[in-house]
Amino acid sequence: MTIAIQFLGAVETVTGSQYLVTAGDRRILVDCGFFQGSPSEVARNRMPLAYDAHSVDALLLTHAHLDHCGRIPSLVKAGFSGPIHATGGTLDLTEIVLRDSAKLQEEGEARWLRHHPEAAGAADTAEEETAVERDDPGMPARLRAADPEAITMSRAALYHPSDVDSTVQLFHPVAYEESLQVAPGISAKFHDAGHILGSAIIELTVEDAGGPLTVVFSGDLGRRDTPILRDPTPISHADFVLVESTYGNREHGPMEQAVNDLAAAVSEVANGNGVLLVPSFAIGRTQELVWELDELLRNGRIPKLPLFLDSPMASRASDVYMRHPEDYDEETAGLIRSGGSPLEYPGEEFTNDADQSKAIRTNPKPFMIVASSGMLTGGRILHHLKDFLPDPASMLLFIGYQGQGSLGYAIQHGAKEARIDGQKFPVNCKVRSISGFSAHADEHELEDWVRNFAGAGGTAASDGRPKTIFVVHGDPDAASAFAERIRGDLGLNVQLPTYRQDVVLRQ
Repeated sequence: MTIAIQFLGAVETVTGSQYLVTAGDRRILVDCGFFQGSPSEVARNRMPLAYDAHSVDALLLTHAHLDHCGRIPSLVKAGFSGPIHATGGTLDLTEIVLRDSAKLQEEGEARWLRHHPEAAGAADTAEEETAVERDDPGMPARLRAADPEAITMSRAALYHPSDVDSTVQLFHPVAYEESLQVAPGISAKFHDAGHILGSAIIELTVEDAGGPLTVVFSGDLGRRDTPILRDPTPISHADFVLVESTYGNREHGPMEQAVNDLAAAVSEVANGNGVLLVPSFAIGRTQELVWELDELLRNGRIPKLPLFLDSPMASRASDVYMRHPEDYDEETAGLIRSGGSPLEYPGEEFTNDADQSKAIRTNPKPFMIVASSGMLTGGRILHHLKDFLPDPASMLLFIGYQGQGSLGYAIQHGAKEARIDGQKFPVNCKVRSISGFSAHADEHELEDWVRNFAGAGGTAASDGRPKTIFVVHGDPDAASAFAERIRGDLGLNVQLPTYRQDVVLRQ
């Protein structure tokens, strides 16, 4: 029996996580996420799936970020009807993410039709948006050359709320460390990845005449000693490993320095009577940032500025975090037991609709806004950029990863103007970055996690030492640098897979 894996996303780029494992006539999909970044990169989500959706036996989901789960309703719409396995926290968050995604797509389609009334009623299809691109192995390199821009409209929604309704019906929650059969002869175990609530490392085992073959998918690995969640689970035995490399060539600053920098940014904006604008992923990063702001305020290290959490999804996600204390680390669980509310900032205001969001600008300064999306690729952050990028008293504070090709990456690296929906806005505000709040392990933490396999005790896969480490989920420079670290420091066989590559694991 042939066992193989095909790399359909998160290779040669960070986003679009999707891996298809085949074992004879059985097919298991790990993740089914959106590509994010430039408009050209986002357009890849409209291209046909690389396989027959009806033929997939099960989907295993590492966590709820859009670049890991965003295409699932499209998969269901195309005919997938198998179980979707993930932890309870991940499934609760995924429903929020997918409903928000469907809503934003419908709004984007409506904006397009308002700007192009002549298109109403025409035979306008989603495929037209990708007609100029080819879905082939050379695509990632071509798209990296695209100009950075943010857009808020699209000709056609990829899916609708009814498709999300169908998707949610397929959810099957699984507990950490529970072994379950996902197809005949194929089992999976989910380990805590420490990235966001419910995030998992997936250990997939295929049984055949040659004995068990194990593939470990790191998903996104979190950092050690960060607020709210436990540290990533160390694993030491596998035949093959897929490991992320988002920060494979970078070291995060110390957490203490990150907190000091956050306090300084808040104070600087307060003293300058400006606005602190923080683009943040609604799930994970927002909750951690609120945790830190609350602690800084309790310790008297920052003035009490109004905080606007401009993301209905972040509000709903915070509710999910509160419903899953079983995923907390001991520090956060202890605060909850003592009656504290570490996931709330005193007087924080959530905005529920677009009009409330746009009205934030009328509040007396200084104040703080946390809004999505984290890489400035869409969402409510865009109209705040239009308001505050030109304001020298304000500050745009990056606390998360900015993918190559995204508007966030361009501004972080010195762009003097931002292009949003075809308009140009000058970047006169202060621009700062804090790396210590990243929810991704850095190069040293990634290497330490992989080191567990290198130290398994033998030189053969049967002893726990992998035949191959596949480095994925990173821009080319980060992935290449991390591959060299693994090869040079740990002596493991490393491969940098390419888009659409099909690798035979056992013949």
